[in-house]
Amino acid sequence: MSEPDILVLGSGMAALGASHELAQHGLRARLFDKNAYPGGHTATFVHDTGFVFDDGPHISFTKSERLQTLFAENVGGAFETLDAYVNNYYRGTWVKHPAQVNLHNLPPELKLQCVLDFLDASKVPEQERPENYLDWLIAAFGETFAREFPAVYGTKYHTVPPEKMSTVWMGPRLYRPSVEEVLRGAMFEETPDVHYVSHFRYPTTGGFMSYLTPFLEKCDLTLDHKVVAIDPVGKIVSFANGRTEPYDRLISSIPLPTLIPMIDGAPEAVREAAAQLACTTCVTVNIGLPRNDVSRATWSYVYDEDIVFTRLNFPHNMSPGTCPPGCGSIQAECYFSPKYKPLDMPAEALIQPVIDDLVRIGLLQKDEKILHTDARVIPYANVIFDLDRETALPVVHDYLDSLGIIYVGRFGEWGYHWTDEAFISGEEGAKRALGLAG
Repeated sequence: MSEPDILVLGSGMAALGASHELAQHGLRARLFDKNAYPGGHTATFVHDTGFVFDDGPHISFTKSERLQTLFAENVGGAFETLDAYVNNYYRGTWVKHPAQVNLHNLPPELKLQCVLDFLDASKVPEQERPENYLDWLIAAFGETFAREFPAVYGTKYHTVPPEKMSTVWMGPRLYRPSVEEVLRGAMFEETPDVHYVSHFRYPTTGGFMSYLTPFLEKCDLTLDHKVVAIDPVGKIVSFANGRTEPYDRLISSIPLPTLIPMIDGAPEAVREAAAQLACTTCVTVNIGLPRNDVSRATWSYVYDEDIVFTRLNFPHNMSPGTCPPGCGSIQAECYFSPKYKPLDMPAEALIQPVIDDLVRIGLLQKDEKILHTDARVIPYANVIFDLDRETALPVVHDYLDSLGIIYVGRFGEWGYHWTDEAFISGEEGAKRALGLAG
């Protein structure tokens, strides 16, 4: 019996996870990507100025020893192991993360009200499943902290108010402290580290994509091929340049709202459901500086609504190989979404506002020398877990299952996948394509 002809759409973490799994079974996968570069959401860009920026912040903090070993081998053991230091900017004050157990630096009245509300909330029996994210926040942290901190940040990050979001995405992302931890953090400046990322790995050179480059050697990757149509009956994929490719099994990491309209004969109800699935668009503004004392943080969360960026990361603190010697770098994330907050300007128009706000929060000096700037649009950044997702996603997935189209990764499964989870999703998709999944 001949091996099935398996076609993989995309070349990011999930697609390469699928390719890697197929290679373990002696199959050389055929991958097609619309971009002129590989890596999808985990691509890395090396600039002539000597600065290296990933397509958004990516680190490896997987607990899987198998994946730790695999990624380490892919970079020949040349990686940095770092302790994550994370902080928050709130109205002129820097607060250690997570803020709920580090209230020490807040204004006294705000700090007192946060503590009192938390004590009140801690007396209420926990609901089995709050109706929305805002209800969960208030039940977990009390009214004041919930509305001043995670509700505000969540609106900036997800572009939708928390009362319009579900709670299925959260996992370990929001730490629920004890009364003692809240009181200790309000009284003392030094507190234990309780962030869910305690330490992580990052390639010494070449950016995050270095972890994935060896996978490319074990597959046949074709770039600059944008899918425009899928015939699920004839099992043919058509590309914008006129090329067509047959398949026996199809594995797709294409975002569902883009994938469904490509499928010949997709019912209107399924198209409407796919259109309800929301995601953020991220503009990353990248800045290179002639100094490396910008911040001690690995990344920072910014709560103020009138500051253009939501999160910052500092690539030089992940590896000095991301910058020329003695230099530093900042990557700012500015969030939009087609459904709730459309991007209505060129990405480059955000460079100066980002610089101005970096001056405002004290990370840049006014008129200081800047060696590099660029801005990139990430059309699909993060899934928005709004209330529409819970009813729309099963409709889309059931339809794809009926066609035998295997969906993988963050935007195939439409979940909050970290990089290792996306890779494993791809591996599992390949097993399904081979008939090996239970």
